[in-house]
Amino acid sequence: MKDPPRLSADPPSAETSLSPTLGPRFRPPAARAGIVTRTALIERLTASDSPVIALVAPPGYGKTTLLAQWVRRLGPRVAWVSCEKTDDDPAALWTAVATAIDAVAPLGPAASRLLAASGGSIGIVPAFVAAIEPIGPPMTIVLDHLEHVSSAESHAALAEFAMRVPPDWQLALASREPLPVPTARLRSQGRILELGSSELAMSEAEAQALMAGAGVDAQAALSGRLLQQTEGWPVGLYLAARAMKEGTPIGDFAFGGDDRWVGEYLRSELLSRVTADEARLLLRASVLDRLSGPLCDAIADVSGSSRVLEDLVGRNMLVVPLDRHREWYRYHHLLREHLQAELRVLSPDDIPELHSRAAAWYVANGMPEEAVEHAQAAADADLVAVLILELMSPVWASGRVETVLRWMQWLEGHPSASHYSAVMAHGSLIHALLGRAAESERWAEVAERLPSEAGQLPDGSSVAGTLDYMRANLARDGVPGMRREARAAWDGLGPASPYRATLAHIEGVSYLLERDLDRADAVMAHASDLAAAQGNMPFVSLILAERCVVATERNDWPVADSFSQRALRMVEDGGLDGYWTSALVFATAARSAAHGGDMPAARRLSRRAAQLRPLLTYALPVVAVQTLVELARAYLGFADQDGAAAALDQATRILHERPDLGTLPRTVASLQARVGEIRETTIGASSLTAAELRLVPLLPTHLSMREIGERLHISRNTVKSELISLYRKLGVSSRSEAVTRTSDLGLRI
Repeated sequence: MKDPPRLSADPPSAETSLSPTLGPRFRPPAARAGIVTRTALIERLTASDSPVIALVAPPGYGKTTLLAQWVRRLGPRVAWVSCEKTDDDPAALWTAVATAIDAVAPLGPAASRLLAASGGSIGIVPAFVAAIEPIGPPMTIVLDHLEHVSSAESHAALAEFAMRVPPDWQLALASREPLPVPTARLRSQGRILELGSSELAMSEAEAQALMAGAGVDAQAALSGRLLQQTEGWPVGLYLAARAMKEGTPIGDFAFGGDDRWVGEYLRSELLSRVTADEARLLLRASVLDRLSGPLCDAIADVSGSSRVLEDLVGRNMLVVPLDRHREWYRYHHLLREHLQAELRVLSPDDIPELHSRAAAWYVANGMPEEAVEHAQAAADADLVAVLILELMSPVWASGRVETVLRWMQWLEGHPSASHYSAVMAHGSLIHALLGRAAESERWAEVAERLPSEAGQLPDGSSVAGTLDYMRANLARDGVPGMRREARAAWDGLGPASPYRATLAHIEGVSYLLERDLDRADAVMAHASDLAAAQGNMPFVSLILAERCVVATERNDWPVADSFSQRALRMVEDGGLDGYWTSALVFATAARSAAHGGDMPAARRLSRRAAQLRPLLTYALPVVAVQTLVELARAYLGFADQDGAAAALDQATRILHERPDLGTLPRTVASLQARVGEIRETTIGASSLTAAELRLVPLLPTHLSMREIGERLHISRNTVKSELISLYRKLGVSSRSEAVTRTSDLGLRI
């Protein structure tokens, strides 16, 4: 073994610690123009008294830059070593450490003899610590790029040194890979400060500073998804800035893992460090949003993926664990996009099969929602239809309406799918719940026009039973027809169908509309039990409101109040304010409050019911008219004749489409006559029509009248006329005044 270099015996000056005579590996990199100062992290490092500082993150997170900025803050007593592959030899490693220390404070010939005699093994550490401890004030030792040191001997010696750092000294270690020190033990003793990729990711302010330093309009550059896409990865942001400076207008700029510079960086700094088997797994698993060992085994047709993923995380390969148990992972966004781009080039024909395997795995493991996206990507319309039939009702009940709509829109373009007519039937009802009467009718027509399919649906229902279920809800054949169709559907739906509670509700309402109150209440009690057993809380609250209506018809107000309060608590506790089912809950609660003399509560609840009026259409006519009747009665209870008139006008329009709804037409006519007798000439916010109410949530937005029309599928002129009417009723003359007024009135939807 070569003798170590002679260590200086001369006292160093204040400049010696960073002396260029030692070579670049013994001094931090010089500050460069445009480099972002990581002020918050520097302050955190400076404030720490932990003996060991650990910076472990993938390449490109600025570990070296941060350490250099920090040590410039610390002053001259810093020994810096940028590790090299030669430091795998423990004697070379400790010689480098001693050389760096000696440049700050002389160690003398004893240290040289110690290094020469020990060969740098673990046994040197106690004596080495004893040799450096008396040399003066405490010092900070920095070992950067520690991933280059891989020998077991050097690792053992470093671990020992980390446990024996002299008092008030600090050992700062930076690496792309796990540190060879007893991290868990140091952590339990409170002797280590750890910074990983989440801490080293740039904040928005730091990203703006980086962009500005690179000569890019920072505010414009970060106005889109760039910070989210890069996840604050400093090198990703820098590469994006370089790409922008190539000349692409920022407004048209799209940056991702398929960018040329990102690909080159990932291949050279990251993917060059993986084996062929690891590369194959990474590539094929890029079709997944989330990764787990068993799932990767299934789609890549391998075994042992759990171990591979754990190892990739440990080596900081931009694979991120999603839970503490290390069961689920994800890729960094840019890495996944790069791998997906590579997969499209290298194995495009494999992609549908990979998605198909993922869908099958998710189905087999009881995760049907996750399976839908992969079944779509595999163009497996039959599986998508099966999954949507299973998921449509519970996903809607959980409030994720947009998810259901997205599924239905995809399937609408695949009419050859199995059970297509059944899906269209359920889709018709989803559109009805959203107040989209025309779309509901269109989907219903498609469902009924298709040839009847034989066989059973996944839940044991027949297609014919599903169509009867749709017809019963739409109530196009009046009260006798809806009860007849509900009973037919009951026979056609499977015993585990989530829609049996709805059928019981329909039958109960049919008795209510014929004034058979005892039978109505009994059937609705059964419907409530069914809905509760299925966990469909929006529907339970609706049925409680229906039972409140039955009680008021009997003039049993204590029972009515009890049902009303139970339903209201359920809506409020479940955050169900925006559901179609909650309109009747608010309306009955408002009427109950007015009857009890609590006019402030009645007004407040009537406003909440009115906000849902745009959802009340002829697509689901019975509950819609019931709600408007109860709302009109509440308005009359606190002498708001205009509000009552507006609600009844909407009910009349629904009855024009669905006239045969039992007692409801007579009730509406009777209330209209009452309003006509006592109506005053004043016009107020409560008189807003459903068409005008749907404009309310769009008033505070940036959307123009044309854009509002496009959003609502109406013309610009229609928007203009409805706005004029809305302004008149609110007593305002501008959009900004209307926003303020609707907010004051609690009309925001």
